[in-house]
Amino acid sequence: MCVKGLCLLTVLSGLAASGVLQVSGMHVYTSGDVEAVNGTDVRLKCTFQSSASINPNSIVISWSFRPLKPGREESVFHYQQKPYPPLEGIFRKRVSWAGDVMGRDASIILQQVKFTYNGTYICQVKNPPDVHGTVGEIRLRVVTTASFSELLLLALSIGGGIAAVVILLIIFVSCRRCKKKTLRQLEGNEEAPHRERKDPTVCHPGRALHLYLSETSMEIDSSDGMISEASTKDPSSSESEGPSSDEEEDDDDDD
Repeated sequence: MCVKGLCLLTVLSGLAASGVLQVSGMHVYTSGDVEAVNGTDVRLKCTFQSSASINPNSIVISWSFRPLKPGREESVFHYQQKPYPPLEGIFRKRVSWAGDVMGRDASIILQQVKFTYNGTYICQVKNPPDVHGTVGEIRLRVVTTASFSELLLLALSIGGGIAAVVILLIIFVSCRRCKKKTLRQLEGNEEAPHRERKDPTVCHPGRALHLYLSETSMEIDSSDGMISEASTKDPSSSESEGPSSDEEEDDDDDD
């Protein structure tokens, strides 16, 4: 008996290792607890993993609702080759398909949720031969206003967007100013060689009193041929000087 059991175990192990014997099963994943504001739309996310390849013609997805108060379970949505929204009940014209079968997504959207939507939503997926496995559950809570964490997240998102716009605007204005300044400098450099340079000494005589032209001249006496010492004269004072010594001698002779 021990030998037979050992042989059977060896055969099963070999089959499992070769892939002939496979364990089938469906695993469904949901987001758990979800909170939504009254009158808004909410997405109920549901994804799945199957050991078998996805066959869009045979896969079946079903959503059901179990209310908080004791009551019967109600069908919410059904998918088989195409979506089938409910034709009656509290979810009529309030559910839309938001999934992708080939992407292993079985999500739906509840539109304009009401307080009567409080409860547990069950997502079940069957992909033959994977017809057994776990199911996903989402507990929805409809509230009057958003929670503080959601309001804080919304405020941070809006503030971050505004700050990003302001920063981009500042960068844009700074770049334009730098570009204009560079263009002005280039234009000034191009015009500088064409400008005539003016002599700073050419100005009105009244404004040029601080400029003096020193002239050194050597005078020769006509009587004895001697060279007189160099003298420095201010041309502006030459006209104001009195009569020369020769003119004074001529006046004495006349007398």
